[in-house]
Amino acid sequence: MNNSILDKIQDIPIGYSVGMYKNRKYSIIRTDFNDGRSSKIYARELKGNDFISLNYYQTTKRDLIKPCEMPLEKVLLFLKNIQIV
Repeated sequence: MNNSILDKIQDIPIGYSVGMYKNRKYSIIRTDFNDGRSSKIYARELKGNDFISLNYYQTTKRDLIKPCEMPLEKVLLFLKNIQIV
C-alpha cells in the first residue's frame, strides 16, 4: 500500500477529532491495534448522513486497506482530503 495512505491515516489523531471534508464537518474516531500495525477509522458527518469506515492493516507481505460497506475510492478520497481542525 502506498505510504502516503499510511501517512494520511497517521495524520488523524488517535481517539476523537473533528475534520472538514467537502466543506462539511465530520466527527472522527481513530483506534489503533496490534502495537499500531492496524487502525480503524470511523467518521460521521455532523449535520448529515454521510460516513466513512475503514480498517487498515500492516502485514509482513503488504499493507491492506479494507473499506466497510463502501467503495475504496470513497475512503481514499476522504483520507487524501480530510483536514483536521
